Amino acid sequence: MKFGMNLLLWTDDPCAEQHLPLLERLRKMGFDGVELPIFSGNPGDYAHLGRRLREIGLECTAICVRNPEDDPISPDPAVRRAALDAARHAVDCAAAAGATLLGGPLYAALGQFSGAPPTTDEWNRSVAHIREVAEHAAGAHIEIALEFLNRFEIYLLNTTADTARFVREVDRPNVGVHYDTFHAHIEEKDVRAAIAGAAREIRHVHVSENDRGTPGTGLVHWDATWEALAGIDYDGWLTIEAFGHAVPSLAAATKIWRPLFEDEEQLAADGLAFLRRSWAERKQPG
Repeated sequence: MKFGMNLLLWTDDPCAEQHLPLLERLRKMGFDGVELPIFSGNPGDYAHLGRRLREIGLECTAICVRNPEDDPISPDPAVRRAALDAARHAVDCAAAAGATLLGGPLYAALGQFSGAPPTTDEWNRSVAHIREVAEHAAGAHIEIALEFLNRFEIYLLNTTADTARFVREVDRPNVGVHYDTFHAHIEEKDVRAAIAGAAREIRHVHVSENDRGTPGTGLVHWDATWEALAGIDYDGWLTIEAFGHAVPSLAAATKIWRPLFEDEEQLAADGLAFLRRSWAERKQPG
């Protein structure tokens, strides 16, 4: 098991030089790696960042999203081409940084709704898109992990089961499910059953509290989550994802209207301590 920290708590531009001291402090806290948002920049920027991470002793994963202007399920071929170009660029940046996994809701635009459930055409466009992304990612030795989001943020994939079914239809060995405890807390009726039902597909896990604050301080069913992950022999990343006010655009996007913690680095330290303690103390299945 590896413990990671998503850098979106501090920045949407991880390549900026001023974040180097933060990365060093996260390593000293005991994190195995960090998760890099790929919202801007180029492979050269991420290659430089990757070299610095290796010097510090941190591994990395990466994450990105799709937007209305590059929506993979759009009926407009030009928009879908933009989506493919953007996804390939993100893969290239992740590979340059030394990441081996790119997660997130790569299958549809974040925050864009039709006012109706997903159509068969939208599903099929997304499957075709992810197959092309997977082909490019395979050449870069990158695994794609598709993150389902709650119904208020996206409408194509909202549950573990739907995402696992989508992954099976994509049918590429480097494509799996990105499970997030925040979204699961909203959408799943039984997290044990959800995780068990996607045992073969889950490749990445975000540890996120129900209020997006410090893991272990809210209502997420942590014991059930750890038991279920242990039950499927999950041994990938447990990466903390939390949001605050350090990046105003992200605070607005994630609807963070009140203080959830006193200090970002204290959240990281407390979250890591909770992860290590609760994972070690989990009840074994059976």
